[in-house]
Order: sequence, then C-alpha cells, then structure tokens
Amino acid sequence: MIKLIPIEKLQPGMYIHDLNCGWMEHNFLRNRFAVKSDEDVTKVRELGVHEIYIDTAQGLDVEEAPTQEEAAHKVDEVLEAIATDAAAPVRRVSVQREVERARNLHSEANRIVRDMMGDIRLGKQIQLEQIEPLVERIVDSIFRQQDAMLPLARLKDHDEYTFQHSVSVCTLMTSFARTLELPRDIIHEIAVGALLHDVGKAKVPDDILNKPAKLTDAEFVKMKSHVVQSKIILQGTPGISQIALDVAAQHHERFDGTGYPNKLKGDEISLYGQMGAIVDVYDAITSNRVYHKGMAPTEALRKLLEWSKFHFNPTLVQAFIRAVGIYPTGSLVRLESRRLAVVQAQNPENLMQPVVKVIFHTRGYYLTPETVDLRHSQDRIVGHEDFEAWDIDPARWLPE
Repeated sequence: MIKLIPIEKLQPGMYIHDLNCGWMEHNFLRNRFAVKSDEDVTKVRELGVHEIYIDTAQGLDVEEAPTQEEAAHKVDEVLEAIATDAAAPVRRVSVQREVERARNLHSEANRIVRDMMGDIRLGKQIQLEQIEPLVERIVDSIFRQQDAMLPLARLKDHDEYTFQHSVSVCTLMTSFARTLELPRDIIHEIAVGALLHDVGKAKVPDDILNKPAKLTDAEFVKMKSHVVQSKIILQGTPGISQIALDVAAQHHERFDGTGYPNKLKGDEISLYGQMGAIVDVYDAITSNRVYHKGMAPTEALRKLLEWSKFHFNPTLVQAFIRAVGIYPTGSLVRLESRRLAVVQAQNPENLMQPVVKVIFHTRGYYLTPETVDLRHSQDRIVGHEDFEAWDIDPARWLPE
C-alpha cells in the first residue's frame, strides 16, 4: 500500500515510493528506493520536502498515515472547486485565427533565445531592444487567444530544452499574470523576466546541462548556480526592471524557505518570484528529458496543489490552474465513451468541460476527427492519457 507520511516519520527500513518533489529538485539516482540508514534519512530530509510517499509492501508502515488514494481525493476536491469557480469569460478572437501567428511567433522566440544564449557564452551583453518587441508580441498573442500559444509550450526537443523552456515559461507566465488581472505594463515586465529567467545557464557547461543521467553532487551545485549567474547577467543589462529581475533571481525560492539561493520565505519572495517558482516547476515536470518522462499536465497540476501546502503560495497555485485549465489545451484526455481526445480550448465557466477533438478509440484505432464542446455533450472526461503510450503525434492534433 502506498501512503503519504510526514518527513519526520521517515526511518531506516522504509521504502520510498515517491520523493514528492520535482525531479530537478534532487539528484538521487532514483525516485524510489529503500531507506537503509540514518544517513539516507538525513539526505532525504535535506531536500526540504515535508511529506513523502512510502510503499508499505516493501518496507515499514505508519498506521495512521493516509493512503495515496485518500490524499489524491482531497486534491481532486480542490480541483473540482477551482473548475467551477473560474473567472468570467474573456472576449477573444477564435483559436483558428490565432494559430498560425502563434506558431510562427513560437518558432521565432526559440530562435532568438537560442542566439541570445550563444551570445552570452561569448561574453556579450543582452540587448533588451531585441527582446522587448518579441515579448510584446507574445503578450499580444496571449491576450488575443491563449489557447493558440499555450499548447506549443509542450513541444520541446531534448537538445534545445533550455531555450524552449524559457519560451514556455514566458508564455505560461503571461497567461498567469493575465488571470491575476495585473496591469498590462506589469505583465510585460513579468514576461521579460520569464523569457530571461534561465540566462545564467549559459554559464553552466553543456555536459552538465545535457547530461543524460543524474548529476553528481558537484554538478548539482554547479547547476543550481545558474540562478545567481542569471541575476548577475541581468543586473548588468541596461534597462532591466526590478520585476524582471525578481522573476529570474527568485524562481527557485520556496514559500516555506527551503529554496535557493537565499532561502527566502513567504512574503520575502516577491509576487513575481512566487509566480515564477510555480510556472518553472510546472513546465519542468511536464517536459520529457533524456532520462525523465514528463508528467501529464493534469497530474502536474495535482502535484502543484499538493506541494502548495508547503512550497508554493496556495492562492497563486489555484490562480495558475485557472489560467491553464484543469485539462490544459493540447493535452490528451480519455472520455467516458472510451474515446481519446485532444483539448482544443477552455470553457472558462467550467474548466472540467473544455472543447475537445475526438481522434482515437482505446480499442486501438483512429476515429474520424470530431470537435466536441463537452458543455453540450453527454460524454465527459474521466482521465488524462499519454501521447507516447498510444503512439499519437501531439503536434498533429494541436488547435488549428
């Protein structure tokens, strides 16, 4: 049986089923392993996690601890409440009108960030006049129709993850900030900071950034240094705002003070840093890497809710979920009818009932594609699925 226990209950003889933190937050070789010594206990506690999942079939038990199913049920109750408490619909252009413009913009943004990182490696300074117009166009696209741009955040190549992650975080942060109804000029500065939040990785060797295995302790320290490097680079960039700097310098801080580099806690972290922490983790844990398979978006949102008891501002996590949807646009879902569908657009008044395109049957064959607004259908979503497991190309079924 899988159970959720407080970290204080961890002891030798237990078997860890899930470290209950983002895979980039630790450098253990595996996420599941037997706790054999007090030294193992100490290393896990040093991660800053407050709760972990244990497998009582392979190790010691904690009788009063809730099961994984009981913990998940509590999270699902919150998700359902968020789904029906969404913001009023915003007038937008149709997804179809924005799609081609969004795809071209996404490709251009990845190219610009890649070139910029190369320039930083050569010792060149960031030229904000090249970044500002790009960011403004991203903000414009999200304001017009975010369901065209947001699904592109999931399309990443292993070799270009660093660049594509920056563009994805920028897109997600813009949508997040809009949901919070922040002023347009503030949203622009947040987007600048999000696009530049990882520039310090230009100072981290490629063999560490792209290592197809877990990092050593020394490599992990070097990887974490990218936050300080980002701050140094941006502080030397003429015209950078404090808002943009906060996003970059604080996106690895945690609400309970367990983050880095400064172990800031609660309101010591700016609103923009708190937002950046949520978005950075979400995009990281939903992305496929060489040795790590990304979570389905809905499962990642459940994890953010669970972790918001300690690591993230709970109010902001719920706002982020409203921004992207319970079943984010571009994700693959399973319907009660046993059909698989790709989410095409959100219905803000009920995030449990998006517009989907039905494409496949779980018996193993493609269907004639059909767009269904689940608000007006007897069918409903009963779970999320993985594109790779069904050998379905996600890029083929994005909103069009």
